[in-house]
Amino acid sequence: MAFHPDSHGLRLFVRYLVLCLIALIFLFPLVFMINSSFKPDNQLLADTSSLRAFLPVGDISLDNYFGAFRRAPVGLFVLNSVLVTGATVLLSLLICSMAAFSFAFLRWKGRDVVLSIVIATLIIPFETIAVPLLLMVSKLPWIGLEGLQWGWLNTYRVQIIPWIADGLTIFLFVQYFKGLPGELIEAGRVEGASWWQIYYRIVMPLSGPVLATAAILKFLVMYNQYLWPLIVVQQESYRPVMVGLGYFFQLNVAWGEVMAYLTLITVPVLVFYLFLQRAFIASIASTGVKG
Repeated sequence: MAFHPDSHGLRLFVRYLVLCLIALIFLFPLVFMINSSFKPDNQLLADTSSLRAFLPVGDISLDNYFGAFRRAPVGLFVLNSVLVTGATVLLSLLICSMAAFSFAFLRWKGRDVVLSIVIATLIIPFETIAVPLLLMVSKLPWIGLEGLQWGWLNTYRVQIIPWIADGLTIFLFVQYFKGLPGELIEAGRVEGASWWQIYYRIVMPLSGPVLATAAILKFLVMYNQYLWPLIVVQQESYRPVMVGLGYFFQLNVAWGEVMAYLTLITVPVLVFYLFLQRAFIASIASTGVKG
């Protein structure tokens, strides 16, 4: 009988050891990137053949970071990506959750057909619609502070609005909403609540996990956008971080500055992940149905 606790402890130790090894494998690129950002190019390239590449040893300085800011407006690129990504994520969660609510709870003619079409859009590569979408946004009107304008090129809106709604986010919300207790919706209707009240008072407070999941996926897609901003943005003042990466591959490539730039643009991703992780844990802890 004394063997079982020891056996259980051994299995637990092995499990955590394997998880730690897997975590280290995923951390190796980040460690290499951060350490390389402090090294001059000759040392960076020489260290790649040994474990010194993962250690902050040798000629360590901040010269690569100063060089990165001299080569490109790094702060502007990061700000543009944060603004575009943040606005797209917030609008996407709102629009897609409302659409999913109608698919999951409302009864209207052609609902299943429309949902099937929405899901089917997942198999369409963006490259096939990039040119038609470009032609469309280049002629669309927009009413702003300066009055009526034609064309959305070289703006924030052209990087945000086409990406607000997507089939994957709607599908995630639909699947989650269908798993919620139907008694809650029926109770709300019996109490005289409107569909809008049921949406924001009952359904959305219980949707923390799917909100966090959808936000993470949308954030990664938008923050890593390259092809679409490259097509629709020619002015430097609107370029995001991935397009800005091209500045470091013009003329002489300084790999230390490249690593410094990659480190700088990774910071918002880590901050967003840590913030959302806390919100995700809090939402799970607070989600429940009281009897």
